Amino acid sequence: MVLLGTFVNGLCIIVGTLLGLFFTKIPERFKETVMSGVGLAVILIGLQMAFETDNIVIVLLSLLTGAIIGEAVHLEDKLEYIGRFIERKFTKPDQESSMAQGFITASLIFVIGALSVIGALDSGLRNDHEVLITKAIIDGFVSLVLTSTLGIGVIFSVIPVVLYEGSIALLATQINRWIPQDMLDLFIMEMTATGGLLIVAIGLNLLKLTKIRVANLLPSLLMVGVVFYISQWF
Repeated sequence: MVLLGTFVNGLCIIVGTLLGLFFTKIPERFKETVMSGVGLAVILIGLQMAFETDNIVIVLLSLLTGAIIGEAVHLEDKLEYIGRFIERKFTKPDQESSMAQGFITASLIFVIGALSVIGALDSGLRNDHEVLITKAIIDGFVSLVLTSTLGIGVIFSVIPVVLYEGSIALLATQINRWIPQDMLDLFIMEMTATGGLLIVAIGLNLLKLTKIRVANLLPSLLMVGVVFYISQWF
């Protein structure tokens, strides 16, 4: 089953979120310290991914063009709107909630990254779900921690995760007909590096050191393919 790993990933996020609800009543200072720890770990993961690049020019051009596209279509505002819509549907008007922040932060953490792409490709190309199942376990623990600090909004990140990984897995069943394996490996390397920088930005936001509009940088992941394809002609 091509989508097995994707569904397991979604299930682990749901389970982690539900378990995290039992820890939402812990003192605020504990939550702040835990979130700082998560932020530092996220930055480390992002840096490890970013250092994998073999061509920094591809990463740079992808980020620049992706940022322009993201800002032009106001991608972050649209995600905020979705988050606020969910928040209005599931919370009382007078109830203070971080549901939108939980949805956006969790979605970005779970979707951006090498494991999402590589795992989904493995599922589609080789029907091997080991990478996605490993990611599912990690995401389950991360969702537990995020839920304890950001609330139930984390559970809605399952939707973009399943759509994103599922689409890649289904596409991968045909991708080897179009792209040679060596070129695919190089593309994944540069996408991993670009995604790593976005993850670093998420970590900095979690630490409240800055407020980078990470969602507006998401088109960079698509632009990696465009820039990489053009670079092969030179």
